[in-house]
Amino acid sequence: NPKIHTLKHSHTWAADSRHPKSQACDEDNKGYLSREDFKVAVVILFGYKPSKVEVDSVMASAQPNNSGISIEMFLNLMNTKKAAQLYHSEMRQIFTAFDMQCKGFLTLEDFRKAFSIVVPKLPERIILEAFREVDQDSDGLVGFREFESAMNYGQDEAS
Repeated sequence: NPKIHTLKHSHTWAADSRHPKSQACDEDNKGYLSREDFKVAVVILFGYKPSKVEVDSVMASAQPNNSGISIEMFLNLMNTKKAAQLYHSEMRQIFTAFDMQCKGFLTLEDFRKAFSIVVPKLPERIILEAFREVDQDSDGLVGFREFESAMNYGQDEAS
């Protein structure tokens, strides 16, 4: 199906219900996605079958008299979901760049090396303070969750 191929390989989706990508899973051209249409679309776009709870949640947010979710609402939800997925992927890439020896965690030495490349004249005490701040459990190692948490710090207030 060329519509599904286009949707699957798209990196951005326009929030426009007339856009062919947005209609790929609306097989009967109803103008909305049924529960089944929604599940197929999520599998195509994200590679997993959504749970009953996720489907129920999305369908509950649709109009009560409607048998599904509007294409526009679907696109808005998927754009948000895709942005979150990309952000998480970027965090993982940054963490991996810091973790030069692929240990799965960062040490103070990893921080020193990374900062020496990015900000060569940064004082040692600032690097040490940054490391201690990110190392939430004070075990001398920074795992991905600690790193991601530090990178997300203040994001809610900024947006």
